[in-house]
Formats: sequence, structure tokens, C-alpha cells
Amino acid sequence: MGTKITPKIKSVLARDKKVMFTTTRTPYPFVADRGEGDIVYDVSGNKFIDFSSFVSVYNLGVNANLSIRNAAKKQIDKLMHAAFTDFYAELPVTFAEKLVKKFPKGFGRVFFSNSGTEANEAAIKFARLFTKRQYTLSFYNAFHGRTLGSLSLTASRSSQRHYFGPFPNTIHVPYAYCYRCPFGKEYPSCGMACLDYIKDYALSKEVHPTEVSAIFIEPMQGEGGYIAPPVEFIKGVREIADDNGMLLVSDEVQSGYMRTGKFLAMDNFGVEADIYTMAKAIAGGLPMGATITRSSLGDIPAGSHANTFGGNLVAVAAANASIDYLNANKASISAEIRRKSSIMFKRLNAMKESYAIIGDVRGLGMMIGIELVRSRETKEPAVTERDNILKSCFNNGLILLPAGISTIRIIPPLTVSTDNLEKGLGILEDAIKEANSSLFR
Repeated sequence: MGTKITPKIKSVLARDKKVMFTTTRTPYPFVADRGEGDIVYDVSGNKFIDFSSFVSVYNLGVNANLSIRNAAKKQIDKLMHAAFTDFYAELPVTFAEKLVKKFPKGFGRVFFSNSGTEANEAAIKFARLFTKRQYTLSFYNAFHGRTLGSLSLTASRSSQRHYFGPFPNTIHVPYAYCYRCPFGKEYPSCGMACLDYIKDYALSKEVHPTEVSAIFIEPMQGEGGYIAPPVEFIKGVREIADDNGMLLVSDEVQSGYMRTGKFLAMDNFGVEADIYTMAKAIAGGLPMGATITRSSLGDIPAGSHANTFGGNLVAVAAANASIDYLNANKASISAEIRRKSSIMFKRLNAMKESYAIIGDVRGLGMMIGIELVRSRETKEPAVTERDNILKSCFNNGLILLPAGISTIRIIPPLTVSTDNLEKGLGILEDAIKEANSSLFR
């Protein structure tokens, strides 16, 4: 075992347990200390290749890059907080002007917040204001955040909602989770039964279409299991929204900012949303969220929505430097994502051929999920085995995150070197091989 669980690590874990509320933690004791590029170290000096991007935040490398860090440091010495929703400041406006240029033509209104859940809270309120309708439509396995409004949209697992209801008016419908079709059908012969369900049941028997303000959707579901839907599903959802005067909200919090190979994950499907939400990677590691709308939807009344720290100057300085770096290197970054995505899919699909524990490999760009099963026939989730694989990888110098019931998400920094990418995949394959041998003796 390469990773040493030292007294220092055990001490931090014990102190954490005494003073911190329980959150969502990995099945292994990683205590972060420092990092750069593809590599991160814990408080005891253990070295790891990062395949987590710290939950898709470090898209441009662990601890961002020097230009982003320097921009944040420079702003700290100038002014950290400007109370941007009460006063004015130029830097957030400058960044917003650059940001909207990354969106389809006609997008031009931006609201800054501090996280993905806040970005989605704003989208809920804006959709209601713009349409004067009170309901929203969301999907099973969706994750849009844990504050009360966004939690009403979330339906990834019941433990996230337990004791927190009743929730605002959200109707949940099946997502195109083709590996585990809730209707027992096979794609593509299914005829997109999940779309028919929305029209024939949710909008016919539960809520009238004229009362639904918006459909919230992750172009590729994240926390729910890294589920990549067929193109016709996303197009069909757009059509349902159009046919019924609803807005379409694309949650790009985890899948956006080039993670899937395009700035917006929705662009992979040839569909435009009406509202987009972003966070995670947008400020390179500093807390920031953004809600971006079509200009034609108009403005909101003064006082109807605001916050204290949205547009924080240090976070915006980092975001501004990050988007400048992305714009200057877009062609090379896009090409590298395609190349590295091909490497990962080729290697992972080869693993699937070799190890029966892998039930499905899916994703877009450098956002890939491996769903593990105890049987390919029954598709029983391999939960314990998944956690054991994550622990084994940690013990051998690779950081990974779970998703869904028994999925491993693979989201290295977009800038990861080919050498570290191959090394990380090798560590992962060794762990999968071991788990597969134990399961199918």
C-alpha cells in the first residue's frame, strides 16, 4: 500500500468529527493540503494523480493556473468585496460581457452568485417571474443543489430530501437513463417512451402545461450517475417546452465550462436553452455561480432578487483571468479534450470487455461514468465493490469520486498530461481487476 495513513491524518479526521456537521464524504481519508496541475498532496505528503478535479472545479488544473492565481492575488490587494448588488463595479460587468459571448446569440442578462445551488435558485425565481407560472418540471436522478428551492428539483436519492419537505411545486419525470430504462425498453427501439410519459402522464394527469414555468435539465446528469442521454431526448424536451410555452433551463454547473468538450454541454445536442446556470469551474477554484438568460426574457423588478457576495471581486478576477486563458487557448484545449476523451473511452471500453463488473461506460468529452454491477444480467449495483475500488485507487495514488448508486466518475483536469492520464487509468484498471476477481471467483 503506497498511501500512508499517518497520525496527522487520523487527528484531522477525529477533530473534524467533533466540530463539523456530517456531509458527503468519500469512502477514503483524503485530507487535502496542496496541489498543482494534475497532482495533489495530502497533509502527510502522500502524492496523488487527480481524477476528480475536486468535483469538476479545477478544469484548468489543480489550484487553477498561475495567471488565474495572480489575478486573484492582485485583486485582493486592491478591493475584495464591492457589495455588487447594491453598488456598482466595473470588473463584474467586464466579465459578464465576456461570458455572454460564450452563449448562443441573444443571451445577455447575467446574475452572479456563490454556488451552483444559488444559481439554480435564481433560475427558479426568474422562470416564475418571466412566465407568471408556479410549477417546474425536473427529472429523476437530477441533482440541482441542496438549498430548499433547488432541492425541490433534486431527485438523485431520497436521503437528500428526507425530512426537508414539503417542497415547492416541482413535478419529477423519468430521464433517459437508457442503461436502466424505467419502462424496461431498449434504446433505440424504445421510441423515447420517457418523452411520451411527460406528455401522457405528468402534463395530462398531474399538472396543466399552462402552469409549468420551466423544465430544468442537466444535459448530462452528474451526481445522479453520469448519465448521458440520446440527442433525441434533449431535442424532445426542448419541443415539449416550446409546445407549451415553458422555458428550458440547462444546469451546466458540473457539465459546463468545456467539461464535455464544448463550453456548454447543451451544445452537444444542437439545442439552446432559455436559461443556463453555471458554477464550479467558472472561477477556477473560488466560490462563484452565474445564471444567464435570454435578453428577450427581460429584466427582473428591483429588489426581487439579490445577494451580498454575488460578483465578489476576487472570485470575478479569477473568473475573468480563467475565461481569458480559455479564449486564448480554445483551439488547443478543444483538440486536447477530444484526444484525451478518445484515450479514456478506448481504455475504459477495453476494460468493459475484460471485466464483467463493468456494466456501462458512458459520457461526453472528459466527463465519463463507469457503472459497476454484480451481474450484467440483473444489473444489481456493485456498491461495496465500487467503494473498494475507490479505496484501492486512493491507496495507490489516484483520487476519484463516486456518483449515483454504483458509478465512478472520471473527471481529471482538462489539462491533465497524457502520462498522468495513462498512469491513472492503469491504477484504476488494477483496482477494477482486483474487484472483478473477488466478485467472480
